[in-house]
Amino acid sequence: MTEAPNVLTVDVEEWFHICGVGGPIAPDRWTQLTSRVADNTLRLLDLLDRCGVRATFFVLGWVAERYPAIVQRIAAAGHEVGSHGFSHARVYELAPEDFRQDLDRSVNAIRACGIDRIVGFRAPEWSINDRSLWALDILTERGFTIDSSMAPLRIVGSDRFAQSLHRRRTPSGEIVECPPAVTRRLGQNVPFGGGWGLRRSSPSQVLSELARRNRAGTPAVLWVHPWELDDNPPRVSLPWGLWFAHYFRLSGFRARLETILRGTRFVPLTELVSQLGD
Repeated sequence: MTEAPNVLTVDVEEWFHICGVGGPIAPDRWTQLTSRVADNTLRLLDLLDRCGVRATFFVLGWVAERYPAIVQRIAAAGHEVGSHGFSHARVYELAPEDFRQDLDRSVNAIRACGIDRIVGFRAPEWSINDRSLWALDILTERGFTIDSSMAPLRIVGSDRFAQSLHRRRTPSGEIVECPPAVTRRLGQNVPFGGGWGLRRSSPSQVLSELARRNRAGTPAVLWVHPWELDDNPPRVSLPWGLWFAHYFRLSGFRARLETILRGTRFVPLTELVSQLGD
C-alpha cells in the first residue's frame, strides 16, 4: 500500500473573527480593530517556504477584499486558494439564500485578487452539519468540487460523520468531503490535526500518529490559522471554552509547527483528492 501524504490547510482570518461573540469584537466593530492578518500570513508563508510545503488556504472574503496583496502572495508562492465564506458566519445560522449570497460575495472578492480557480470551501467553525447539509448542494451548484467543513466532532459536527475523504452526492452534482483529523479520547472524538488539539501535542506525538495513519494509506487533514503564529496576539475576554480554543498553548507553536512540517509530506487538497479512487 502506498504511503499517504497529508494536507495542511489554513483558515485565513483575523484574530477577532470568532463566531458568536459580541462586545468589543462584534462584527460591527471589526473595521475599528487592529488588523494582524497580513503580517501573520506572511510569517506563515515564510515558514512554509523554508519547509518546502505547499498548502491549501481557505481565505475569508472579508480579508480578501481588504488585503488583495496577501491573497496574491499566497498564490504566487504556489499554494492553492479556496473560500472560507465572506462574513465568517456559521452556515447553519444562515438561510440557504443568505449562504448563497455570502458564498458568491467571497468568490467575487477572491477572484478580484486574480485567483481564477476556486474549487474548495471550508465553512467557519465547521458549520456544515446535520442542520445545514443543504449547503453542499449550493456548493456544487456554484462549481465547488471539494468541501472541508464537516467535522467528526460532537460539539460542532457529529461523531457519526466519516473521518476519511469521501464522495457525497447532491442534487447538483458530486463533491468530495475532506474532514479534519481527529482522535479518540475519553470516549469521544477530539481535535488532533489543529486547534488546541494540535497545539497541546508534541511534534513527536503528532509525527508518530501521522506516520501510523500514512502507512495504512490514510491521509490527515491538518488546519491552522495565521493568528496562531502571532508573536504577541491581542487578548480579549472570552467565555472559557472559546478562550481555551483561541489561546491555549500558543507560546512556541510556530517552532513546534515547523518541526511537524519538516517531518512528513504535505500536498494541497486538490492534489490529494486527485488520488482518491472512484
